[in-house]
Amino acid sequence: MAVFTPVTLEEVNNWLSKKYDLGIATDLKGISSGIENSNFFLTLEKDGIQKEFVLTLFERLKPEQLPYYLNLMGHLAEKGIPVPAPMKNKQQEVLESLNNKPATIVTKLSGKSQLTPTAQHCQAVGQMLAKMHLAGADFKMFQGNLRSLSWWKETIPSVQPHLNPTQLELINTELEAQIAFFTSNDYAALPSGPSHCDLFRDNVLFNSDNELGGFFDFYFAGTDKWLFDLAVTVNDWCINLVTGELDAPRYNAMMSSYQSVRTLKPEEIASWQLMLRAAALRFWVSRLWDYYLPRDAQMLTPHDPTHFERVLTQRRTNLAII
Repeated sequence: MAVFTPVTLEEVNNWLSKKYDLGIATDLKGISSGIENSNFFLTLEKDGIQKEFVLTLFERLKPEQLPYYLNLMGHLAEKGIPVPAPMKNKQQEVLESLNNKPATIVTKLSGKSQLTPTAQHCQAVGQMLAKMHLAGADFKMFQGNLRSLSWWKETIPSVQPHLNPTQLELINTELEAQIAFFTSNDYAALPSGPSHCDLFRDNVLFNSDNELGGFFDFYFAGTDKWLFDLAVTVNDWCINLVTGELDAPRYNAMMSSYQSVRTLKPEEIASWQLMLRAAALRFWVSRLWDYYLPRDAQMLTPHDPTHFERVLTQRRTNLAII
């Protein structure tokens, strides 16, 4: 999240009065974290009661892509998964337009991100991730992960001029390995369904008593292998941020709690190492892209791409045992 498209309180109130029946906006604050959309904390007052929401203006995603994300969030919320619920306009639709950008309003979850997680936090995240996968299994809409293999193949050539010979060898050999993996029978056999695909520490909230507050920022979600979703999550929550190595207590807590809800199949266990590598490659490529080919934004600091270069190197050299 960031602010690419500025919005004023006056603009929001004019928009709300025409499109929604949610009350009057009394406060609007830009959110600086993240890198894809323009996001704002929005306080609305109706009948003397104030409630907090999140307003999102979508910068890259097209209007025809957005119903998948918004309806998935609504589906999961109805199933009791703690995620933001999209608000409907006067026409009972969850997608609108503001300042020439697709826009939506969703409920604001309670709590704050835990950026230095313990095994207890990882246990809660792993368990809820498995519950989320099962709750989404009957979601009828389909949209592939837009940042999967085809995007890597398209994007890597644009960042290659910025890489040194060692990095070039790493990214090219890993892409070749992932092409072989993604086209294999083993990959085809992996269970799939709606997946968050970006469940980093800053996309999960915890309340003051360390109770899980919820998952948010579903705008990289897609119908993908559940194992990929788990690998993305492990690669952020369960590692040493300096070296990229897995932290055994946090890793074991997440893997055991996930499997307490959904047991991994033998083919998933056999594919685990390659999927951890796929998850690392996906974010190395996207961070290289954001770092070397940035867009303008009022509140944006690109992430260091070398972090996921280290994570990928670790996953290629050190086995992760389930």
